[in-house]
Amino acid sequence: MMESRIKRLATTLMDATTDKDPLVQEQIYNALCYLGESEPEEILHSCDEYLRQHDKLAYPHRVIILKAMETVVKNNIASLDKSTAKVVIFLASNEMTKSKEVIREWQQAASSVLVAVGQRFINKVMEEVLTKFQPGILPHYFIVQTFANLSVSNVFGMVPFLNSILGTMLPMLGMAKQDHMKSVFCYALQHFSESIQEYLANLDKAPDPTVRKDTFSNEIFSAYEVLFNSWLQHREAKLRLAVVEAVGPMSYLMPSEKLEEQLPKLIPGILALYKKHAEAFYISKSLCQILEASVNIGSRSLDVQLDALLGTLHPQICAPADPSVPLTVKNHTEVLRCFTVLACSFPDRVLAFLLPKLESSNERTRVGTLLIMRQIINSAPSQMEIKKPFILSSMKLPLQDSNDKVKRAVVQVISAMAHHGYLEQPGGEAMMEYLVRQCALPSEAPKKQTPDADDLTSDSVQSISVNTLFLLSTTVDRMNNVLWPYLLEFVTPIQFTNALTPLCKSLMYLAMKKQEEGENASLIRYDLNGNLPSPYALTTRLLVVSSQPYAGDCRGTAALRLLSVLQYSVHPALEQLWSKRVPSLVEHIEENTEKCLCQKEWEEKLLLFLQETLAAVSDNTWICHFVTEMCRQLNSYNGFPLEKNFLYKCIGTTLGACTSKDLVQKQLQELLETARYHEEAEREGLASCFGICAINHLEETLAKLEDFVRSDVFKKSVGLFSIFKDRSDNEVEKIKSTLILCYGFVAVHAPKELVLSRIEADILKNIFQYFNTKVLGIKVETKDLTLKLCLIRSICMISQAIYNGGKCGDFVFSRKAELVAQMVEFIKAEPLDAMRTPVRQRAMVTCTYLVVLEPHLSDPDRTELIDTCLASVLALPPDPGQERDGIGSDAPHKEILYGDTLSALKDLLKSLLQRNLTPHGLQDMFAHLGPWIKSNKEQERQRAVEVSAALLDFYLGKLNVSTVIPFYNLGVLIALFSPRCSDSLASVRQHAVDCVYCLLYIQLCYEGFARDHTDEMVEGLKALKKGLEEPDFTVLFHTCHNIAMVVGKRVPPDQLMSLLLAMFEGLADPDKNCSRAATVMINSLLKERGSVLQEKVPDIMSIIHSKLQEVDEEHVRKAAQQTVYILASQHKSVVVSSLLGSALPFDSHTCAMWRSLAAEPTLTSQILEQLLEKVNRDVPYKESKCFLLGSGSERIATPLPLAATCALYEIMSAPESGAAVLGLYAPLFVTLLLRVSCTVGVQLPKSLQSRERRSSSLSPAPRSLHPCSCAVETLKVMLARGGSEAVTRAVGSAGGWDLMASPERHHDGIAVLAGAMARHAGPRLPLIVKNLVPTLSSVFDSQRITTTAFFAELLNSNVVNDLMLLETVMDNMTGRQKDPCMLVRMLALRGLGNISSGSPEKVRKHGAKLLASMVNGMDDKDDPHNLVALEAMSSLSKLLDHLEERDIQSMLLHIAIRIRPFFDSEQPGLRQSSIVLFGNLTKFSEDDCEAFFEQILNGLVTLLLHLQDPKPEVVKACKFALRMCGPNMGCEGLCDMFLNHLREDRSLHYGEFMNNVCKHLMQSYPEMLNRLILTNLFYFKSNWVDIRAAAPMFIGFLVLHVDEDHCQQVDLDQLISALNLLLKDPVPAVRMKVAETLGRLVRIL
Repeated sequence: MMESRIKRLATTLMDATTDKDPLVQEQIYNALCYLGESEPEEILHSCDEYLRQHDKLAYPHRVIILKAMETVVKNNIASLDKSTAKVVIFLASNEMTKSKEVIREWQQAASSVLVAVGQRFINKVMEEVLTKFQPGILPHYFIVQTFANLSVSNVFGMVPFLNSILGTMLPMLGMAKQDHMKSVFCYALQHFSESIQEYLANLDKAPDPTVRKDTFSNEIFSAYEVLFNSWLQHREAKLRLAVVEAVGPMSYLMPSEKLEEQLPKLIPGILALYKKHAEAFYISKSLCQILEASVNIGSRSLDVQLDALLGTLHPQICAPADPSVPLTVKNHTEVLRCFTVLACSFPDRVLAFLLPKLESSNERTRVGTLLIMRQIINSAPSQMEIKKPFILSSMKLPLQDSNDKVKRAVVQVISAMAHHGYLEQPGGEAMMEYLVRQCALPSEAPKKQTPDADDLTSDSVQSISVNTLFLLSTTVDRMNNVLWPYLLEFVTPIQFTNALTPLCKSLMYLAMKKQEEGENASLIRYDLNGNLPSPYALTTRLLVVSSQPYAGDCRGTAALRLLSVLQYSVHPALEQLWSKRVPSLVEHIEENTEKCLCQKEWEEKLLLFLQETLAAVSDNTWICHFVTEMCRQLNSYNGFPLEKNFLYKCIGTTLGACTSKDLVQKQLQELLETARYHEEAEREGLASCFGICAINHLEETLAKLEDFVRSDVFKKSVGLFSIFKDRSDNEVEKIKSTLILCYGFVAVHAPKELVLSRIEADILKNIFQYFNTKVLGIKVETKDLTLKLCLIRSICMISQAIYNGGKCGDFVFSRKAELVAQMVEFIKAEPLDAMRTPVRQRAMVTCTYLVVLEPHLSDPDRTELIDTCLASVLALPPDPGQERDGIGSDAPHKEILYGDTLSALKDLLKSLLQRNLTPHGLQDMFAHLGPWIKSNKEQERQRAVEVSAALLDFYLGKLNVSTVIPFYNLGVLIALFSPRCSDSLASVRQHAVDCVYCLLYIQLCYEGFARDHTDEMVEGLKALKKGLEEPDFTVLFHTCHNIAMVVGKRVPPDQLMSLLLAMFEGLADPDKNCSRAATVMINSLLKERGSVLQEKVPDIMSIIHSKLQEVDEEHVRKAAQQTVYILASQHKSVVVSSLLGSALPFDSHTCAMWRSLAAEPTLTSQILEQLLEKVNRDVPYKESKCFLLGSGSERIATPLPLAATCALYEIMSAPESGAAVLGLYAPLFVTLLLRVSCTVGVQLPKSLQSRERRSSSLSPAPRSLHPCSCAVETLKVMLARGGSEAVTRAVGSAGGWDLMASPERHHDGIAVLAGAMARHAGPRLPLIVKNLVPTLSSVFDSQRITTTAFFAELLNSNVVNDLMLLETVMDNMTGRQKDPCMLVRMLALRGLGNISSGSPEKVRKHGAKLLASMVNGMDDKDDPHNLVALEAMSSLSKLLDHLEERDIQSMLLHIAIRIRPFFDSEQPGLRQSSIVLFGNLTKFSEDDCEAFFEQILNGLVTLLLHLQDPKPEVVKACKFALRMCGPNMGCEGLCDMFLNHLREDRSLHYGEFMNNVCKHLMQSYPEMLNRLILTNLFYFKSNWVDIRAAAPMFIGFLVLHVDEDHCQQVDLDQLISALNLLLKDPVPAVRMKVAETLGRLVRIL
């Protein structure tokens, strides 16, 4: 019986294999495998029988069954019965050979079954399969393939059969006519050969150790003859590849003499295939096997084939491997293996073939050859040992190759050579030099790699070379003596600059190794290495490159570290100094980055290090050699301006330390003769050098400069240049510029006591001699920019030297006025439309130093200097960083230049002001600045006020008042700046406050207060600056008002009028903001003179309105609002009526006028009462017939209540209305709440609709005029103004305002509002409730709904109990149960239910009444959609906890049975509420346990299945109900599971959970199995897919866990039939679960 049921299950599953869904097919396969795990024999027999009986079953479905059989056999092979194995073998053999045609998927599946059985029953399999492998008859394709696969999977079992198989097979080869048969024979021969090789390799483990290679040799050779002589010539490419794959392994087994005999044909035959096949891997692999076999037998005929082999294999390597095609990479590997085999046997001939290829013109040939060279250097070291010199000499040509790919390959060859000792040979040095050259290539910016198949690797030649050099230095010990000290030769030549970092790193590593070996003193043996650079050359080079420490991959660190290691070799005296100084220099580089390193400070550190080094050596001869070497290296740095500039400074420093005056003069002369004057860095460098040298050698330096101009060299240069007229001027000017600059540097560096006496006599005389060219005795102004800039800089340095030296008191500088005039000329010559050069800035800096020197400037000169400089800077266009025509690529540079220029202007003006620190001096300065401060161009104002602030701050800082004097111009100056505090530019506003602040403190100083006195009011101005950052008018004018208050308090009485008069002037300011600020300030200053405006505005509202329309200015609006307020305080009714008569929607001016009525609480209260009366007096809407829709009608809002609502909004939106709103809180709240209620779904009158559309298109975003939105907004603003912002926020965040305006959800919005009121405005409720109760009998449904919803939600809060309102509200709710409106009835029930959370302690008292209301609600007759019943269930759930048990007990079963049908309702709300209520009812089941337990069991399957409900809220309800049922089920494990896994916050793995639930159910209630299964069967027809899928899964898990004793309960036939039917479900997911369950039924059979 059981067997037949297993068979029935298996049959059901096998019938379902025709399912088209692949996932279902996979599940059927899994189910069959599952059945097979428990009953392998039975299932294999069933499959066998099924396939035999269903002969016509299409092959794709047979494949599923065969694959399942293969899995069952594989997993149970050890325990498989011999007779079953026979059955399976016979079936698989028949399935495999049933069709004579090849049907690959089907026959492959059958073959795999045979291979699986063959793991243990090889003899049985062979017995069966050999019957279909008869001599003289061509076998089935898959018979041969099965042999092949068996030989791989069971080597020891299969090899003993191979002799006879081969014997039978050989004659068949000739019979095979079809390509696929030939291919499969090749496949078999390949695998047979590989298996035999494996067998022979493991003879010690083999069953028959007597087997030998020659056992198979002859058969293999016979097969080879057919394959090679016949099939290899076939035109079908796949077949040829199959032959080739077979021939490789076969060659190992062929008799030696036969292989030797065949090689002359075999190798050419294989090689020929390269031309026919694009995919060469299999050919190369086979060829490599043949070559290895040939070498193994010591073949003599390979010699003859060698040229052909090399000629064919070489191009294979030259064709680049494509990494995206794995076989091309594998092919390269195989071909290189071939070369290894050949190189080991024929080293001379392979090299003779390869090395000439290095000269090929084809790049790929050269790269390929180098790859092969690397391979054989690495893989045939012993054969290549004596060939090293030959190989090295042949590398000469590749070393000159410029192709990147070739270079990369050469570097790789060099790396291989280094490891094998080639570079120690003569010629190795050329290799190393090559490697260093590649390191010196410019490092490429990482660009996007194009996928290039030719690429050896994506890295650049430079990066590969750097890595290689470092690896050779650090990891290949035999290279130490090759590289040290040889690599030092590459440090000084400039062409290796880019390689310096890797070179220094490698050298440092090598030197440290040498030191460890104890070679410190003799680290560099100059006696043995004539080509090495001298210590002077090394030191100079490494020091100079360190000046740009981050260039070339942080070259500074590497250079300094190498220098440190070489300290003893440079000079023995340096050891102590350098070991202390160098690490701190390196640390400085490492602590900074290229961006943040201060270059000037870094160079100073290096020059100090050089000075200390020279002092430590203190050997004049050494220093002379050193400076000579430095000068010799100068020309190497052409093209490296920064390094060259630094080298000049080093030369200056070293010359300074040189005691030989002759050498100093000789070197200075040489520097002047050889300098490249047209380069700026060179001019700078030379001048620095002269300056630094002059510290110790002033006389020699000045003498040398004068001598040079007189010398032949200078005259020759000038003469030579004049031949090329266009070049001459320029070149001569550059030389003169340099000489002028030299004088400046000498003046600033030389000792002051020596240089002051030489300035006018020598230095300036010579400078002007070079600057002024005379033509026919007339002075000609130079046009050369360089010459100008050098002159300005030089004069600036000279002024600094005088200022620092003589402290400018004792020294009278007679040429000062002339020099200032010269600077003014330069500034005037600069264009005003752009800033292209630093001439302005440099000239002003120079003037700053000049004006402080004696004697004083005359007034006209001073005036001209100030006006010229102001005009030159302040009048520049807005963005001097960007020229109008140019592209702003140098914008950042221009921006910096502009900033420097403005700073220079400020410094110059401060310098001038310093000479006259009086009110008159200040007035004089602002006479120049005034017009700029008032300019209508923003940029001019901004710069002028910024400069003013700096000057006033400077004046205040320097002021020292000894006698109290009047600051007579305070008023005028304050009036100049204070309106600017609201300028349209933020920066002007900030600086203007600073100006006023300084002016008031200057006034306090003049009044006699101490310099450090702090005035609280004036200090308050600083705090006001924050308010000026944002251009918010209210903040600006508030700030201006505060400034005016401070000014009003602090300005002396005699200055007040001048201040006001000047202020009035400010009203005409071109900047509107400033004119408005003037009005604010004037008003603030006049505030205390009485209420002037009251009498000035007696007139009509409409005039005010039209004025506001004409002038939309803030100060005008403020004045108008003040006027309206005054009018209203006298004539409120008229004002209210006339404003209500304004057109709707109110424009912004009308709104502003309404808001002005909120200024004073008493007045505001009276106006609000008038408006409330107008809202309540008229009906809210009128019904209007809608002609288009036939009988329908729409509600149209009445205008007066609408206007009054808008007015209420405007008044209450003003913050000042707060007190009045609080006084009228309840009437306002109730009126507006009912206004909202009556306007839901109400339309605007037609006339207003078009007007609202018009206004909304004009203004940006006006308030909506829609009646309901308008009422909601007004209610919101009323709450906010009445101190209930928390209510507004709470309702807003819960979306309540939107709900209120929605006709469908209005009552939900009201509930949100009521809840918020209860939480945040409890004390307001008694009055509100009192005002609302009458509306419960309103004729308007909407008002009854609104009030009921409000009261229902109030009952949710304890506040009604605290305020003694509970009984009132509850009675009102109970009274609504017969209301004609269904929504009112539903809301009343909701309210009664809410008492459970609001006042739970009162529920018991009113329990019977409440319970009766709920049961009545469940039985409501006029409730087509069960909405009232739904509400009754939800409310009852909430009340249960608080009711008396005896009240519930009597109704418990009645309620449970009444709600059970709702569990499967189509409405999610009903499902959820009924399930939650059921969960709550379980608490009351103690006394009636048996009866209620029955109800739980009735609902259990439903609840578990609805955990897969499509609605999350129903799932949540099921989790709750199951947690509640758990304790009543008498099974602790189940109870724990429900509590732990069904927590609301936990996600549920449903399958795993159901598995465990079923385990507990079957342990605790095994007798329930049939009942549970039958309930599940009901859900097979469910509309919800997930539940349809869950039901069979539920059954599957029940079956999985039931004991054998209880299996007989189940009506298996009914179950299998039902599952069979469900197996045809349209949804694959359902069918998958059914298949899975069918597999599990094996448990109960």
